[in-house]
Amino acid sequence: MIPRYSRPDMVAIWEPATKFRIWYEIEAHACDAMANLGVIPRANADAVWTARDVEFDVARIDEIEAETRHDVIAFLTHLAEHVGSDEARFVHQGMTSSDVLDTCFNIQLTRAADILIADMEGLLAALKRRAFEHKDTIRIGRSHGIHAEPTTMGLTFARFYAEMDRNLTRLRTARDEIATGAISGAVGTFANVDPRVEEHVCAQLGLAPEPISTQVIPRDRHAAFFATLGVVASSVENVAIEIRHMQRTEVLEAAEFFSMGQKGSSAMPHKKNPVLTENLTGLARLVRMTVVPAMENVALWHERDISHSSVERNIGPDATITLDFALARLTGVIDKLIVYPDNMLANMNKFPGLVMSQRVLLALTQAGVSREDAYRLVQRNALKVWETGCDFKTELLNDAEVTAALSPAEIDEKFDLGYHTKHVDTIFARVFGTAA
Repeated sequence: MIPRYSRPDMVAIWEPATKFRIWYEIEAHACDAMANLGVIPRANADAVWTARDVEFDVARIDEIEAETRHDVIAFLTHLAEHVGSDEARFVHQGMTSSDVLDTCFNIQLTRAADILIADMEGLLAALKRRAFEHKDTIRIGRSHGIHAEPTTMGLTFARFYAEMDRNLTRLRTARDEIATGAISGAVGTFANVDPRVEEHVCAQLGLAPEPISTQVIPRDRHAAFFATLGVVASSVENVAIEIRHMQRTEVLEAAEFFSMGQKGSSAMPHKKNPVLTENLTGLARLVRMTVVPAMENVALWHERDISHSSVERNIGPDATITLDFALARLTGVIDKLIVYPDNMLANMNKFPGLVMSQRVLLALTQAGVSREDAYRLVQRNALKVWETGCDFKTELLNDAEVTAALSPAEIDEKFDLGYHTKHVDTIFARVFGTAA
């Protein structure tokens, strides 16, 4: 990803120097295990660890690869330059390139998942804080973009909290599923490398041994990982879209923080555009773009091919770096989001009383009016409000058929806002475990 949408900790996971350091650790731990088993001399295994503090020369490895056309061989050649060709002759004993590549890739994805999990925990904290801050802030709920019935801004934040909490569970599951390693040799049979080598390497690197690999770790694991990132990205967009709608001029129920000196438009000085959440919508598309290729990587020829390789070299960094940036950006947006409670009430009352139509409908049916007639009575008065902006309650009170079934006091009672917020505490207790 370009630096504009990158954060250093996640970028560092995908740097060539980090990759080569992981490759080195895999090879060194494998040599240790082989020495413990008596397969190679202990002195040779110890010699590999003399490169523990070496800064591997990425340019030199690239130079060797330009000749060998093989990245792992290029690295092993460079490693031998540091520890000595004789001392390094048992490095990679019985192993195949995918043992190193796949185990490394899964380590990188696991580390990336740890950052994403921390990102999500930060976002959840911000959403929870804003939810309780605006638990009782009335706003109109909308369906199809049209006024429906009253809700609260706190419930909006709580809804997003619950969704992101599910995503936190998904990320943790994806991390667990991807945290496997394989040191099983060509076609995965352990013919030339003892299974105990794999067990040792994985234990040292915080992985579980892959129960059965071919020459590669099964790619359904990776498909599930990237699919999870796609779901998280879609949830980011879900929040971003709501904020973008709320920031529209004719709505203005909430808005991104506009810093001192910020400019909204090169042509129109009055503009305050929702640029951060629009950016998040775009970034979500980029993350989801990696999901289908990851799915297509599941089907490889026989025990292996490398059709997945070029895909993963791109989508691994791109998806994780982009999502890390997006989660951090969304957390900042939520933290600083400006909420306009007065505008929320004004919007709800744009068509006075209209949003209470269902309460009147239900009251009429409970008073003995058929549902068909009750709907007709309520709708004809509601349409007057749509057309003229008159007061819904006043129209009902002037409708003889309505007042024949409901008294003025009964009609008036149906316009109590508290009716729509009476279960907010119950919902909060379900989401957060407490309503206070």
